[in-house]
Formats: sequence, C-alpha cells, structure tokens
Amino acid sequence: MAVVHTSEIKLTVGLDENRVPEELKWSAQDGGVQEEDAKAMMLSVWDSKNRESLKIDLWTKDMPVDEMKMFFHQTLMTMADTFMKATQDEKMTATMKDFCDYFAEKLELDKL
Repeated sequence: MAVVHTSEIKLTVGLDENRVPEELKWSAQDGGVQEEDAKAMMLSVWDSKNRESLKIDLWTKDMPVDEMKMFFHQTLMTMADTFMKATQDEKMTATMKDFCDYFAEKLELDKL
C-alpha cells in the first residue's frame, strides 16, 4: 500500500534559561487542534531495528503534583486499553487495570 495522506502532530516546548520547560503547546491539524496548551506530555515510539522504545517525558515546572498523579493514572488506564486493542489479551489487560485501581487507591486520587 502506498501512503496517500500524511498527518502531522507538532509539539512546541518553551524553555527557560536553564532549559527547563516553561510551556508546552501541541497542534494536530487533522484533529482540529492548534497551539493548545499542555502541562505535561509523554511520547513513546518503537524502534523496531533496535527492538526498544524511545521516549520523551516533559512537564512544565508549574505542573501541580496532584494533576501529575491524575495524569499518570489516566495514562496507565489508556495504556491498558491500547494494550487490549493491540493484543486482545484480556487477562493481562484486566491485570493492568487492577494495578491502575491499586495505583489510584494508594495515591488517594478520589480525594483530589
């Protein structure tokens, strides 16, 4: 199959004098997103040649800790859903979601 369309997702990171993120913005024209603010991001890509994941994790210095905890919990939940879509492994997906419940309980996310 030939590529018939390309789509671009753009991340812009504003840094302070010490190269610490001050602001994050993202755009995805096909999704109708243009220069939207964000406080944190995680990006993972699979390098099949080296059989390893490569990642970029960034957050602004004003990202509140309670929001970071929620961000992690929601990201873990999304990873479990994506794992299910990719593998159809219901047993491991359930195990991952059990961990997400444990994670939320230990961080007392229901109280945030």
